[in-house]
Amino acid sequence: MAAIRFLHVADLHLDSPFKGLSSIPKNRWQEIRESTFHAFNNVIQHALATKPDFVLIAGDIYDGENRSLRAQHLFQKGMEALGEGGIPVFICHGNHDHLSGSWVRFQMPENVEVFGRDVETKTLNVKGETVHISSFSYKERHIQEAMHTYFPKANGQDFHIGMLHGSLEGNKEHDVYAPFRQSDLIGKGYDYWALGHIHKRQVLHMDPAIVYPGNIQSRHRNERGLKGFYEVTLTKNNTDLQFIPCSMFIYDQLEVSCKDIVHANELISRVEHQLKDYVESNGNAIIELTLTEITEETFEMLDTSSREEWLAIFQESMDQHNPFIILKDLVIDLPINQLNETLMLTDIWKEWDFTHWKLAVKELYQHPKGSRYLPSIDEDFIEEVKMESKQLLNKAVTRGV
Repeated sequence: MAAIRFLHVADLHLDSPFKGLSSIPKNRWQEIRESTFHAFNNVIQHALATKPDFVLIAGDIYDGENRSLRAQHLFQKGMEALGEGGIPVFICHGNHDHLSGSWVRFQMPENVEVFGRDVETKTLNVKGETVHISSFSYKERHIQEAMHTYFPKANGQDFHIGMLHGSLEGNKEHDVYAPFRQSDLIGKGYDYWALGHIHKRQVLHMDPAIVYPGNIQSRHRNERGLKGFYEVTLTKNNTDLQFIPCSMFIYDQLEVSCKDIVHANELISRVEHQLKDYVESNGNAIIELTLTEITEETFEMLDTSSREEWLAIFQESMDQHNPFIILKDLVIDLPINQLNETLMLTDIWKEWDFTHWKLAVKELYQHPKGSRYLPSIDEDFIEEVKMESKQLLNKAVTRGV
């Protein structure tokens, strides 16, 4: 039986608004806003260069139910390019780009098959082999039903692929839609399960392969690391997964030791050197920089200027060498013996939920003039407040205030 080869892509989130990037210089915003389109174009170019038998896109092509005109137009152009290359594409829509949204319609080219709101199976012939692909598109944003139960069982002879935008039953890290258990999917007898919805790259099972490729572009601090898609070579006896990075940049953290540092130029040089090494290994990135092994002497040096000033000078130093390395935050990791009092003060946060945080900042958000300039209270906002508060508390404790 011949091998088939296809791309498994999911969670493009084209034209995503991005979150938690208020500290990034405004002159870099356009590059960031374009990054989902850049990553999508990398997918298209890889497909045109390698000529897979077909492409699977497992949901959330767009970031919102009211798809932007530009996102749809660029996606349409990408599909047309694949059509000109003779590459079939199979699409299902997820919870973000469900079928009940309001948008200007674009007609997909003939090489594109879009699954409807009910589970259906589409069939194609690849190198003399019959391939069945089963899937559905979300009819509305919230699908709580276990939709995999409607997927037909494999016949045991042809290739069968399930494309499912959903999550493991009981998963608390993400909104649970179209829930499933691994055993349920294995029981269908399929050769491959192309999953979407979870933005973390995961191989849940290998025989058969049950795979999340993750999203194609990091959009905030909780989506760290390489992003991309899988190129899959499938036979009846083996599945080969090759991860293909495609993002314009990644989010990451980098620690820089301040051991033996007493002068500013030494610190700037060390940060610059380690960032250069990082870029050579990983490419473009938005970095959360943490300074570690802080001595009292080093802290006194750091304390002569604000965290924002240090961050700006590190950024300026890197701008001379790399067109896209952005320092988002600077954390000064003080020794434990300096942090004990701070840790006692911050322990209370462990029990707080969104209601506690709203109460804590209620007066600020009720200000008649200033409230409209404040960001919404979400997980990114809370993390930034925690970090800023810890920095202030650490400084106060260190000074003996």
